Formats: sequence, C-alpha cells, structure tokens
Amino acid sequence: MYAIIKTGGKQVKVEVGQAIYVEKLDVEAGQSVVFDEVVFVGGEAVKVGTPLVAGATVEGTVEKQGRQKKVVTFKYKRRKDTHRKQGHRQPYTKVVINAINA
Repeated sequence: MYAIIKTGGKQVKVEVGQAIYVEKLDVEAGQSVVFDEVVFVGGEAVKVGTPLVAGATVEGTVEKQGRQKKVVTFKYKRRKDTHRKQGHRQPYTKVVINAINA
C-alpha cells in the first residue's frame, strides 16, 4: 500500500516504513506528525482524490531536523572587477512513515 501526499509545496510518494526528506516542519525530533493532504491511495483498493481523498491521513514520526549541503552561488562580471559569492543551506525534516489510513 502506498500514498501520495502534499507537503511543502511538493507531492511525495510514501510507503509504510519509508524515510522521506521534506521541507522543514515545525515539529521536534521524536514527535509524531500527521499529513492530511492525501492526493492518492494505491494498493488493493485505489482511491483518487478530487483534489484530496476524504478522510485519508498518513502518520509519521520525525527522526531528525537538519540542513542540506551548502550550495554556492557565484556571480561574476568579466572586466568589471565585480563578483558576489553567496552560500545557502536548505533546512529539511526527516520523517519515517508509520501508517497510511485510508
């Protein structure tokens, strides 16, 4: 059984026991989180939402909060003696899926 959920402006396909990385959620590590925006539930009985599946939820546990590797942006204009270097680390939340309730 699997489901497609919406979180952080993206859609993610999840299964029970799977660890996913999503945009930062305001939840401490070790606490549970419920995703109620379920777009699709697949398996023995397929349910397609219009746009969401009514009453379907996905439960998970937050494993950790972190930040991804640094992405460096370097802007440079030749012959103008100008350049700009900027770094960015995107925060994320690692969630382990516990149950899919459809």
